Amino acid sequence: MAEKAVPSVILDHNVWGNSAHYPGSDQNHRHISLDHHVAPDQSDRIYMDYNATTPVDPEVVRAITEALTDAWGNPSSNYLPGLKAKDTIYHSRDTIARMVGGNAADIIFTSGGTEANNLVFHTAVEHFRKSMASSEESTQNQQLNGRGSLPHIITSNVEHDSIKVTAEHLLKDGKADVTFVPVSNVTARVEVEDIIAAICPTTCFVSVMLANNETGIIMPIKDICQRVKEVNKQRSLSAPRILLHSDAAQAIGKIRVNAHELGVDYLTIVGHKAAELVSLNLADYEAHFLNIRFYLEQKLIASFGEDKVHFNSHFPGSDILPNTCNVSILGRGLQGRRVLSACRRLLASVGAACHSDRGDQASHVLLSCGIPYDVATNALRISMGRSTSREDVDIVVEDLRAAVEQLQSNCKE
Repeated sequence: MAEKAVPSVILDHNVWGNSAHYPGSDQNHRHISLDHHVAPDQSDRIYMDYNATTPVDPEVVRAITEALTDAWGNPSSNYLPGLKAKDTIYHSRDTIARMVGGNAADIIFTSGGTEANNLVFHTAVEHFRKSMASSEESTQNQQLNGRGSLPHIITSNVEHDSIKVTAEHLLKDGKADVTFVPVSNVTARVEVEDIIAAICPTTCFVSVMLANNETGIIMPIKDICQRVKEVNKQRSLSAPRILLHSDAAQAIGKIRVNAHELGVDYLTIVGHKAAELVSLNLADYEAHFLNIRFYLEQKLIASFGEDKVHFNSHFPGSDILPNTCNVSILGRGLQGRRVLSACRRLLASVGAACHSDRGDQASHVLLSCGIPYDVATNALRISMGRSTSREDVDIVVEDLRAAVEQLQSNCKE
């Protein structure tokens, strides 16, 4: 598995999932647009938390319904429902492979992104053990760099918890050495040279996300892979080949993601953020995202003033996911959680959904990027979908303005 020339793609098993709606699209697209407003009793609410998850597109509902009705059989069976299930799986593999520039045979379905990332990490550890066992210099390897025979893993300090916690667990259990490379406070990216500098003789695995789920910052994965491959060519026969992995869960459906072009051995994507609609319409989606995000940023500045708004995703020289706006409205008592609680219509978040129980604590991702604590505590992550409109933005910005005025008035009393 680890020695395949073609990169493997790890995917959440929910192939159709609520994925098809995740990438935004212009309003006149030939596919059916999903009303992004939520439950009937909250029909005036406007959903802008697409980086957390996405509503289910009608085409996805139809595909799932057809599969549950007609393709319910065991795909290893020879009767019709089983054959239909098998054909559905094959079609899904082909679609995903085309979307990410891989081979259908390399697509591995799992129950979700967390399991997928765990699978890759443990595969890397096993790869190291097999490499060491087959080395003629195994005795010498046990003294390499003073690290004993433990595999060495490199990742960044702004990864999703499914990466961060897995790496910490391997470190705590004494199953691996881990280096968490800090991102630059200038660019908010993990820099290529810092990754290369962290490599040691026992390094067997490098995992860096393609795009950050909170800031939207896009990491230089292609450059990292190119440099690491150069290192691999120069390594001694006793050193393990360094495997390359990127968690692209947040990037898929928003920007072009091609495993072959990136140069990774493994790529994680998730089913609720990827589908056949993405492959067909990505350019339109990306253009729509950019249009809405730029409009949102302009409206925020116009409503609050340039000196009262800080965009936590704006770093010189760094690209951002087209649908993601991480912004702080500056002022006392305007913590992100409090602002969102005071909003009557906006549904958004202060950061990663898995950290939603942390109250007013500042995001460690923003702090790691050099955002001051009092600015980071006020952060709002607003992420758009393909049906998000300028009218929605107008309503949301007015909602934010009213919420801020209410909170500021309460502070004065």
